Amino acid sequence: MYLEKVEITNFRNYSHLLVELSKGINIIYGNNAQGKTNLLESIYVLGLTKSHRSFIDHNLIKNNTAFARLKGILNINDYKSTLELIIQKTGKKLKIDHFDIKKVGDYISNMNIIIFYPEDLKIVKDAPGERRKFLNTELSQLYSNYYSVLNEYNKLLKMRNDYLKKTNIENFDDSYFEIITEYLIDKSLLIYRMRDQFICDLNELCADIYKDITGLESFHIQYKTNISLGNPKDMREAMREKFLSLRNVEQKLGSTMIGPHRDDLEFFLGDLNLKTYGSQGQQRIAVLALKLSEIEIFKKYKGYYPILLLDDVFSELDETKKNNLLFYIKEDLQTIITTTDLNLIDSQIIEKSKLFHIDHGTLIESKEV
Repeated sequence: MYLEKVEITNFRNYSHLLVELSKGINIIYGNNAQGKTNLLESIYVLGLTKSHRSFIDHNLIKNNTAFARLKGILNINDYKSTLELIIQKTGKKLKIDHFDIKKVGDYISNMNIIIFYPEDLKIVKDAPGERRKFLNTELSQLYSNYYSVLNEYNKLLKMRNDYLKKTNIENFDDSYFEIITEYLIDKSLLIYRMRDQFICDLNELCADIYKDITGLESFHIQYKTNISLGNPKDMREAMREKFLSLRNVEQKLGSTMIGPHRDDLEFFLGDLNLKTYGSQGQQRIAVLALKLSEIEIFKKYKGYYPILLLDDVFSELDETKKNNLLFYIKEDLQTIITTTDLNLIDSQIIEKSKLFHIDHGTLIESKEV
Protein backbone atom coordinates (compact mmCIF):
# COMPACT_ATOMS: atom_id res chain seq x y z
CA MET A 1 0.00 0.00 0.00
CA TYR A 2 1.21 3.48 -0.79
CA LEU A 3 -0.16 6.94 -1.42
CA GLU A 4 0.79 8.11 -4.91
CA LYS A 5 -0.29 11.70 -4.41
CA VAL A 6 -2.21 13.87 -2.02
CA GLU A 7 -4.01 17.12 -2.79
CA ILE A 8 -4.72 19.53 0.04
CA THR A 9 -7.16 22.45 -0.07
CA ASN A 10 -7.79 24.92 2.79
CA PHE A 11 -6.26 22.63 5.42
CA ARG A 12 -4.47 24.30 8.35
CA ASN A 13 -1.93 26.72 6.80
CA TYR A 14 -2.31 25.33 3.26
CA SER A 15 -4.50 27.03 0.66
CA HIS A 16 -3.58 24.44 -1.95
CA LEU A 17 -0.86 21.83 -2.24
CA LEU A 18 -0.37 18.84 -4.54
CA VAL A 19 2.35 16.36 -3.56
CA GLU A 20 3.48 13.35 -5.58
CA LEU A 21 5.09 10.83 -3.24
CA SER A 22 7.56 8.01 -3.72
CA LYS A 23 6.35 4.50 -2.90
CA GLY A 24 9.44 4.18 -0.70
CA ILE A 25 10.94 6.75 1.66
CA ASN A 26 9.96 10.42 1.51
CA ILE A 27 11.75 13.04 3.61
CA ILE A 28 10.27 16.49 4.22
CA TYR A 29 12.79 18.87 5.75
CA GLY A 30 12.75 22.49 6.79
CA ASN A 31 12.69 24.76 9.81
CA ASN A 32 10.04 24.54 12.52
CA ALA A 33 6.58 26.09 11.92
CA GLN A 34 6.79 25.74 8.13
CA GLY A 35 4.01 23.16 7.69
CA LYS A 36 5.77 19.78 7.96
CA THR A 37 3.54 18.44 10.74
CA ASN A 38 0.41 19.85 9.07
CA LEU A 39 1.28 17.92 5.90
CA LEU A 40 1.63 14.64 7.83
CA GLU A 41 -1.57 15.43 9.68
CA SER A 42 -3.43 15.88 6.38
CA ILE A 43 -2.40 12.37 5.29
CA TYR A 44 -3.47 10.95 8.64
CA VAL A 45 -6.84 12.71 8.46
CA LEU A 46 -7.36 11.57 4.86
CA GLY A 47 -7.00 7.96 6.01
CA LEU A 48 -8.73 8.03 9.39
CA THR A 49 -11.12 11.03 9.07
CA LYS A 50 -9.92 12.46 12.40
CA SER A 51 -6.81 14.29 13.52
CA HIS A 52 -4.34 12.92 16.05
CA ARG A 53 -3.76 16.52 17.21
CA SER A 54 -7.23 18.10 17.44
CA PHE A 55 -10.58 16.87 18.73
CA ILE A 56 -12.45 19.64 16.90
CA ASP A 57 -12.75 19.03 13.17
CA HIS A 58 -13.43 22.61 12.12
CA ASN A 59 -10.08 23.65 13.61
CA LEU A 60 -8.54 21.90 10.60
CA ILE A 61 -10.17 24.32 8.17
CA LYS A 62 -7.97 27.21 7.08
CA ASN A 63 -9.02 30.55 8.56
CA ASN A 64 -11.68 32.47 6.62
CA THR A 65 -12.57 29.52 4.37
CA ALA A 66 -15.75 27.44 4.35
CA PHE A 67 -14.30 23.93 4.03
CA ALA A 68 -11.17 21.82 3.81
CA ARG A 69 -10.71 19.11 1.20
CA LEU A 70 -8.21 16.24 1.22
CA LYS A 71 -7.86 13.96 -1.76
CA GLY A 72 -5.43 11.12 -2.43
CA ILE A 73 -4.65 8.36 -4.90
CA LEU A 74 -4.08 5.11 -3.03
CA ASN A 75 -2.28 2.18 -4.68
CA ILE A 76 -2.76 -1.31 -3.23
CA ASN A 77 -1.02 -4.02 -5.27
CA ASP A 78 -1.40 -1.87 -8.42
CA TYR A 79 -5.11 -1.31 -7.80
CA LYS A 80 -5.73 2.42 -7.54
CA SER A 81 -8.54 4.15 -5.69
CA THR A 82 -9.35 7.77 -4.97
CA LEU A 83 -10.08 8.78 -1.39
CA GLU A 84 -11.66 12.15 -0.65
CA LEU A 85 -12.62 13.86 2.59
CA ILE A 86 -14.43 17.19 2.81
CA ILE A 87 -14.56 18.89 6.22
CA GLN A 88 -17.20 21.55 6.83
CA LYS A 89 -18.34 23.18 10.04
CA THR A 90 -21.56 21.22 9.68
CA GLY A 91 -19.85 17.85 9.29
CA LYS A 92 -17.77 15.67 6.99
CA LYS A 93 -18.29 14.00 3.62
CA LEU A 94 -16.42 10.83 2.67
CA LYS A 95 -15.91 9.48 -0.84
CA ILE A 96 -14.14 6.53 -2.39
CA ASP A 97 -13.79 6.61 -6.18
CA HIS A 98 -16.25 9.53 -6.19
CA PHE A 99 -18.99 7.49 -4.47
CA ASP A 100 -20.34 8.80 -1.17
CA ILE A 101 -19.52 6.64 1.84
CA LYS A 102 -22.08 6.93 4.61
CA LYS A 103 -20.43 4.79 7.28
CA VAL A 104 -17.07 5.84 8.69
CA GLY A 105 -16.20 2.19 9.36
CA ASP A 106 -16.48 1.43 5.62
CA TYR A 107 -13.96 4.19 4.90
CA ILE A 108 -11.21 4.01 7.50
CA SER A 109 -10.20 0.39 6.93
CA ASN A 110 -9.07 1.24 3.37
CA MET A 111 -5.95 3.34 3.97
CA ASN A 112 -3.87 2.03 6.88
CA ILE A 113 -1.59 4.49 8.68
CA ILE A 114 0.81 4.20 11.58
CA ILE A 115 2.10 7.50 12.94
CA PHE A 116 4.79 8.30 15.47
CA TYR A 117 5.03 11.85 16.76
CA PRO A 118 6.40 13.49 19.93
CA GLU A 119 3.04 13.66 21.74
CA ASP A 120 2.71 9.88 21.46
CA LEU A 121 4.21 9.72 24.94
CA LYS A 122 0.63 10.29 26.11
CA ILE A 123 -0.06 6.64 25.30
CA VAL A 124 2.21 5.65 28.19
CA LYS A 125 1.96 8.66 30.51
CA ASP A 126 -1.63 9.87 30.38
CA ALA A 127 -4.97 8.53 31.60
CA PRO A 128 -6.42 5.20 30.38
CA GLY A 129 -8.59 7.02 27.84
CA GLU A 130 -5.49 7.73 25.73
CA ARG A 131 -4.62 4.03 25.58
CA ARG A 132 -8.19 3.05 24.71
CA LYS A 133 -8.13 5.68 21.97
CA PHE A 134 -4.95 4.08 20.60
CA LEU A 135 -6.56 0.62 20.66
CA ASN A 136 -9.73 1.84 18.97
CA THR A 137 -7.86 3.71 16.23
CA GLU A 138 -5.58 0.82 15.32
CA LEU A 139 -8.25 -1.89 15.53
CA SER A 140 -10.68 0.14 13.40
CA GLN A 141 -8.07 0.02 10.65
CA LEU A 142 -7.21 -3.63 11.19
CA TYR A 143 -10.69 -5.18 11.46
CA SER A 144 -13.42 -3.91 9.16
CA ASN A 145 -16.16 -4.62 11.75
CA TYR A 146 -14.45 -3.20 14.83
CA TYR A 147 -15.63 0.38 14.34
CA SER A 148 -19.28 -0.66 13.97
CA VAL A 149 -19.12 -3.01 16.98
CA LEU A 150 -17.55 -0.24 19.09
CA ASN A 151 -20.21 2.23 17.91
CA GLU A 152 -22.99 -0.17 18.85
CA TYR A 153 -21.36 -0.80 22.23
CA ASN A 154 -21.14 2.94 22.97
CA LYS A 155 -24.81 3.43 22.05
CA LEU A 156 -25.87 0.60 24.35
CA LEU A 157 -23.61 1.92 27.10
CA LYS A 158 -25.26 5.35 26.84
CA MET A 159 -28.74 3.78 26.93
CA ARG A 160 -27.81 1.74 29.99
CA ASN A 161 -26.26 4.71 31.79
CA ASP A 162 -29.21 6.95 30.97
CA TYR A 163 -31.58 4.33 32.36
CA LEU A 164 -29.52 4.01 35.53
CA LYS A 165 -29.61 7.78 36.01
CA LYS A 166 -33.24 8.52 35.18
CA THR A 167 -35.14 5.62 36.67
CA ASN A 168 -36.17 5.41 40.32
CA ILE A 169 -35.64 2.06 42.03
CA GLU A 170 -39.43 1.72 42.58
CA ASN A 171 -40.27 1.78 38.84
CA PHE A 172 -37.13 0.03 37.58
CA ASP A 173 -38.06 -2.24 34.64
CA ASP A 174 -35.83 -5.27 35.20
CA SER A 175 -36.69 -7.02 31.94
CA TYR A 176 -35.87 -3.94 29.81
CA PHE A 177 -32.64 -3.36 31.74
CA GLU A 178 -31.60 -7.01 31.36
CA ILE A 179 -32.13 -6.85 27.59
CA ILE A 180 -29.85 -3.81 27.30
CA THR A 181 -27.29 -5.48 29.58
CA GLU A 182 -27.33 -8.70 27.56
CA TYR A 183 -26.75 -6.82 24.30
CA LEU A 184 -23.96 -4.87 25.98
CA ILE A 185 -22.31 -8.14 27.03
CA ASP A 186 -22.54 -9.42 23.44
CA LYS A 187 -20.64 -6.41 22.13
CA SER A 188 -18.21 -6.49 25.06
CA LEU A 189 -17.13 -10.03 24.26
CA LEU A 190 -16.40 -9.12 20.64
CA ILE A 191 -14.34 -6.09 21.67
CA TYR A 192 -12.45 -8.04 24.34
CA ARG A 193 -11.59 -10.75 21.82
CA MET A 194 -10.25 -8.33 19.18
CA ARG A 195 -8.31 -6.26 21.71
CA ASP A 196 -6.82 -9.34 23.37
CA GLN A 197 -5.70 -10.80 20.05
CA PHE A 198 -4.12 -7.47 19.09
CA ILE A 199 -2.18 -7.28 22.39
CA CYS A 200 -1.02 -10.88 21.96
CA ASP A 201 0.20 -10.05 18.45
CA LEU A 202 2.02 -6.96 19.74
CA ASN A 203 3.73 -8.95 22.50
CA GLU A 204 5.04 -11.47 19.99
CA LEU A 205 7.01 -8.66 18.32
CA CYS A 206 7.59 -5.69 20.59
CA ALA A 207 10.06 -7.25 23.04
CA ASP A 208 12.54 -8.03 20.25
CA ILE A 209 12.09 -4.58 18.73
CA TYR A 210 12.66 -2.87 22.07
CA LYS A 211 15.79 -4.97 22.57
CA ASP A 212 17.04 -4.22 19.03
CA ILE A 213 16.73 -0.47 19.61
CA THR A 214 17.96 -0.27 23.22
CA GLY A 215 19.69 -3.54 24.04
CA LEU A 216 17.28 -3.98 27.00
CA GLU A 217 15.20 -7.14 27.41
CA SER A 218 11.78 -8.14 28.76
CA PHE A 219 9.61 -5.32 27.41
CA HIS A 220 5.96 -6.36 27.35
CA ILE A 221 2.40 -5.02 27.42
CA GLN A 222 -0.34 -6.06 29.82
CA TYR A 223 -3.99 -5.80 28.87
CA LYS A 224 -5.95 -4.76 31.98
CA THR A 225 -9.63 -5.63 32.08
CA ASN A 226 -12.12 -5.94 34.91
CA ILE A 227 -13.22 -9.35 33.61
CA SER A 228 -10.91 -12.37 33.37
CA LEU A 229 -10.34 -13.26 29.73
CA GLY A 230 -10.91 -16.82 28.61
CA ASN A 231 -13.74 -18.95 27.30
CA PRO A 232 -16.55 -16.70 25.92
CA LYS A 233 -19.20 -18.72 27.77
CA ASP A 234 -17.36 -18.27 31.08
CA MET A 235 -16.78 -14.58 30.37
CA ARG A 236 -20.46 -14.04 29.62
CA GLU A 237 -21.48 -15.70 32.89
CA ALA A 238 -18.86 -13.74 34.84
CA MET A 239 -20.13 -10.45 33.40
CA ARG A 240 -23.73 -11.32 34.22
CA GLU A 241 -22.81 -12.15 37.83
CA LYS A 242 -20.71 -9.03 38.23
CA PHE A 243 -23.43 -6.79 36.81
CA LEU A 244 -25.92 -8.37 39.19
CA SER A 245 -23.65 -7.80 42.20
CA LEU A 246 -23.05 -4.17 41.16
CA ARG A 247 -26.72 -3.27 40.50
CA ASN A 248 -27.20 -1.12 43.61
CA VAL A 249 -23.84 0.62 43.21
CA GLU A 250 -24.48 1.36 39.54
CA GLN A 251 -27.91 2.80 40.31
CA LYS A 252 -26.43 5.10 42.93
CA LEU A 253 -23.63 6.24 40.62
CA GLY A 254 -25.71 6.24 37.43
CA SER A 255 -22.86 4.56 35.59
CA THR A 256 -21.87 1.16 34.17
CA MET A 257 -18.95 -0.10 36.25
CA ILE A 258 -17.49 -2.85 34.06
CA GLY A 259 -16.82 -3.32 30.37
CA PRO A 260 -14.32 -2.41 27.62
CA HIS A 261 -14.87 1.31 28.29
CA ARG A 262 -12.79 0.79 31.44
CA ASP A 263 -9.93 -1.17 29.84
CA ASP A 264 -6.31 -0.11 30.15
CA LEU A 265 -2.81 -1.07 29.00
CA GLU A 266 0.36 -1.17 31.08
CA PHE A 267 3.90 -1.17 29.71
CA PHE A 268 6.65 -3.02 31.53
CA LEU A 269 10.39 -3.42 31.20
CA GLY A 270 10.84 -6.56 33.28
CA ASP A 271 9.01 -5.69 36.51
CA LEU A 272 9.36 -1.93 35.97
CA ASN A 273 6.08 -0.16 35.18
CA LEU A 274 7.18 2.43 32.64
CA LYS A 275 4.30 4.81 33.35
CA THR A 276 5.28 5.17 36.98
CA TYR A 277 9.01 4.48 37.03
CA GLY A 278 10.27 4.65 33.45
CA SER A 279 12.39 7.49 32.10
CA GLN A 280 11.04 9.60 29.26
CA GLY A 281 13.53 7.88 26.95
CA GLN A 282 12.27 4.44 27.96
CA GLN A 283 8.67 5.57 27.49
CA ARG A 284 9.46 6.97 24.04
CA ILE A 285 11.09 3.73 22.89
CA ALA A 286 8.12 1.78 24.31
CA VAL A 287 5.77 3.69 22.02
CA LEU A 288 8.15 3.31 19.10
CA ALA A 289 8.37 -0.46 19.66
CA LEU A 290 4.56 -0.53 19.85
CA LYS A 291 4.16 1.27 16.54
CA LEU A 292 6.89 -0.69 14.74
CA SER A 293 5.28 -3.96 15.88
CA GLU A 294 2.10 -2.87 14.16
CA ILE A 295 3.82 -2.75 10.79
CA GLU A 296 4.16 -6.54 10.71
CA ILE A 297 0.70 -7.06 12.25
CA PHE A 298 -0.92 -5.07 9.46
CA LYS A 299 1.09 -7.05 6.89
CA LYS A 300 -0.05 -10.30 8.52
CA TYR A 301 -3.76 -9.46 8.55
CA LYS A 302 -4.14 -7.18 5.54
CA GLY A 303 -1.56 -8.68 3.20
CA TYR A 304 0.36 -5.43 2.70
CA TYR A 305 2.27 -2.89 4.72
CA PRO A 306 0.59 0.27 6.06
CA ILE A 307 1.92 3.78 5.47
CA LEU A 308 4.38 4.91 8.15
CA LEU A 309 4.51 8.56 9.24
CA LEU A 310 7.47 9.67 11.39
CA ASP A 311 7.15 13.23 12.64
CA ASP A 312 10.47 14.59 13.92
CA VAL A 313 11.45 11.25 15.47
CA PHE A 314 15.18 11.41 14.85
CA SER A 315 15.80 14.52 16.93
CA GLU A 316 14.70 12.59 20.03
CA LEU A 317 17.09 9.62 19.58
CA ASP A 318 20.80 9.17 20.01
CA GLU A 319 22.95 7.88 17.12
CA THR A 320 22.75 4.21 18.10
CA LYS A 321 18.97 4.20 18.54
CA LYS A 322 18.52 6.09 15.25
CA ASN A 323 20.52 3.50 13.36
CA ASN A 324 18.61 0.68 15.04
CA LEU A 325 15.31 2.32 14.12
CA LEU A 326 16.37 2.71 10.48
CA PHE A 327 16.68 -1.08 10.27
CA TYR A 328 12.86 -1.26 10.40
CA ILE A 329 12.29 1.14 7.51
CA LYS A 330 11.84 -1.31 4.66
CA GLU A 331 11.98 -0.43 0.97
CA ASP A 332 8.45 -1.77 0.35
CA LEU A 333 7.05 0.25 3.26
CA GLN A 334 6.05 3.77 2.26
CA THR A 335 7.54 6.03 4.90
CA ILE A 336 7.11 9.78 5.20
CA ILE A 337 9.60 11.44 7.53
CA THR A 338 9.77 15.04 8.70
CA THR A 339 12.92 16.59 10.11
CA THR A 340 14.46 19.98 10.74
CA ASP A 341 17.93 18.68 9.93
CA LEU A 342 18.89 16.16 7.26
CA ASN A 343 22.12 15.49 9.14
CA LEU A 344 20.03 13.60 11.70
CA ILE A 345 19.26 10.93 9.07
CA ASP A 346 21.74 8.37 7.79
CA SER A 347 23.20 9.31 4.39
CA GLN A 348 22.34 5.87 2.96
CA ILE A 349 18.68 6.48 3.76
CA ILE A 350 18.82 9.94 2.19
CA GLU A 351 20.36 8.56 -1.02
CA LYS A 352 17.35 6.29 -1.65
CA SER A 353 14.72 8.81 -0.54
CA LYS A 354 12.62 11.40 -2.32
CA LEU A 355 13.43 14.74 -0.70
CA PHE A 356 11.16 17.75 -0.26
CA HIS A 357 12.18 21.09 1.18
CA ILE A 358 9.42 23.08 2.85
CA ASP A 359 9.41 26.81 3.51
CA HIS A 360 6.32 28.75 4.67
CA GLY A 361 4.00 26.07 3.32
CA THR A 362 5.72 25.88 -0.08
CA LEU A 363 6.98 22.41 -0.90
CA ILE A 364 9.74 21.90 -3.47
CA GLU A 365 11.22 18.58 -4.50
CA SER A 366 14.92 18.69 -3.73
CA LYS A 367 17.53 16.86 -5.77
CA GLU A 368 20.49 17.85 -3.66
CA VAL A 369 21.28 17.73 0.03
